[in-house]
Amino acid sequence: MPRANNFDALRVLAAVSVIFSHAFLIAEGTQDHEPLILLTGRQSILGLCGVFIFFAISGFLVTQSFEETRAPLRYLAKRCLRIFPGLFVAVLVSAFVLAPLVTTLPLSEYLRRPEPYRYVFGNAMLSTEVHELPGVMFVDNPVGLVINGSMWTLRPEFLMYLMVMGLGMLRLISLPVCLLLVALGMACIRFDALNFLGDWGWLLAFFAVGMALYRLRHTRIFSGKVALLALIGLILSVPLGQFILLFPLFGCYLALWLALNRRLPIVPAARFGDLSYGLYIYGWPAEQAAVWALGGHAAWWQVFLLALPLAATLAFLSWHLVERPALRLKPRNARRAAAPVAAEAQGA
Repeated sequence: MPRANNFDALRVLAAVSVIFSHAFLIAEGTQDHEPLILLTGRQSILGLCGVFIFFAISGFLVTQSFEETRAPLRYLAKRCLRIFPGLFVAVLVSAFVLAPLVTTLPLSEYLRRPEPYRYVFGNAMLSTEVHELPGVMFVDNPVGLVINGSMWTLRPEFLMYLMVMGLGMLRLISLPVCLLLVALGMACIRFDALNFLGDWGWLLAFFAVGMALYRLRHTRIFSGKVALLALIGLILSVPLGQFILLFPLFGCYLALWLALNRRLPIVPAARFGDLSYGLYIYGWPAEQAAVWALGGHAAWWQVFLLALPLAATLAFLSWHLVERPALRLKPRNARRAAAPVAAEAQGA
């Protein structure tokens, strides 16, 4: 596997796409005018594709991480250090910096209420049951009360990490098992009877495709001809009305092909740090703050253009002050990988 790749660039692009799509939802209360929802006949928004790409990249790199680590507890420690420190600080900022600026309650009364503390504890533990805070309304529309609408993906992401660990301990991270997981995930998308598996089942196919492609990394799977077929398949999935169902096979493959294509120039997206996770977890609060600062009435592009640099600044601070120092605590592998494809920098 090449040391130089475009995983960082794709993760940043995926995070920005989520912020872009949420700008419509936050500014207008609906995503009916978002470009991809129009292009796909109301099948998907661009930000949802960003989430799918996040999971595909994560499936690829987290599988690699387990195989390089070889020790389940060391692997789990690395995964926890990647996701929880940044998340904990982000929910603290939302509950005790952003919300006190917006709430209509006196600060003393706000701090006496139990909801901010429940919000911090619950969301830091990957529960989004508490997603509103007392007296806080950013904009008068259906999502105006939601503090951070991006958090829902973090729980299934962490469950995927545990799945990889369990399969690895049983020596079941094989291509047939990965393909079975892809099939199960696609069935969860297609059949309502599997809704009991929740978001984990609905996102499984995207993560499992990354796992499967990792198993196939030494074959000729990443070729221009296969990429062309995947592009054709993705385009045809729109008139077939199966864009999301077929995205794991076509869209996720294309994302990983772009990341690993040696003929493409390497985009130095991590020049100022690995900002993708920070962009993702701070994007929604930054947009809510933007629309509130604009008086609760703004066009989507105003929200996006104001929130993006704010989210990027918070992501920069998060990486250099929280995430990177936490990652330095990672237990070292017993033996170094011969050719790692990327740094330990996975997010949701």
